[in-house]
Amino acid sequence: MRVVSLVPSLTETLFALGLDSTNVVGRTPWCVHPSPEVDNVPVVGGTKTPTYSKINAAAPDLVVMDRDENPKAVHDWCVEQGYGVFVCDVRHPSDVPSMLRQLGDTVEQSNQGERLANELEATLAKVNRTATGTVLPFIWHEPLMIANARTYAGGMLSTLGWSVPDIDPEGTGYPAVTEKDLLEHNVEGLLMSSEPHAFSHQEGEAIAERVERAGGTRPWVKCIDGEALTWMGARTRQGLLQLAELTAPVQDGD
Repeated sequence: MRVVSLVPSLTETLFALGLDSTNVVGRTPWCVHPSPEVDNVPVVGGTKTPTYSKINAAAPDLVVMDRDENPKAVHDWCVEQGYGVFVCDVRHPSDVPSMLRQLGDTVEQSNQGERLANELEATLAKVNRTATGTVLPFIWHEPLMIANARTYAGGMLSTLGWSVPDIDPEGTGYPAVTEKDLLEHNVEGLLMSSEPHAFSHQEGEAIAERVERAGGTRPWVKCIDGEALTWMGARTRQGLLQLAELTAPVQDGD
């Protein structure tokens, strides 16, 4: 089977399922795991703007996509070309085991899909859920954007016990925010993701200062691995274990 993947986390998952560069025949520039195996896979363009001629040149049996990450127009074009399409629609880490089984079945790697799903289910059942406090994961800087409670990233954090506000629940899940939003939702901690914008701790402290100047209690700031937060699939288990080590700092007076 020949597969083009337009989703970085699912490219990694395809290799974890047992495929190699003879099976995965197209990827995006952001599909960087697993290295060096993925280096042998040709780039067919970005997640939003793949080059159709390069997908055609790859002659895939299947194009792997994500409902949020890839435009519907790209999906419809693939269907028009007669390519099989697998669309990931994961909203919470608890959705991932089912997706792993479905993708494993689709690429004829059912046993590996079942193994990965079982391992993740075991981790979900026993992962440390003792985190407390209200936090927001920041993903972009201009405008300042966060992932709200309804996103996969929000689900990763809430699975561990954190409270993530559902800011702009009718929107895309990734609203632009100001210090007023942080004050309104009593945000105690700012989690600065390493992707898609690589936040520095200094950038986080600047946001915390704006909250303080607006009359709120200064939130604490921590930088986190964006792949642990947002890469769904084979990395979900590792991401949960990594984020489970995150704790709120002890504040003066606690």
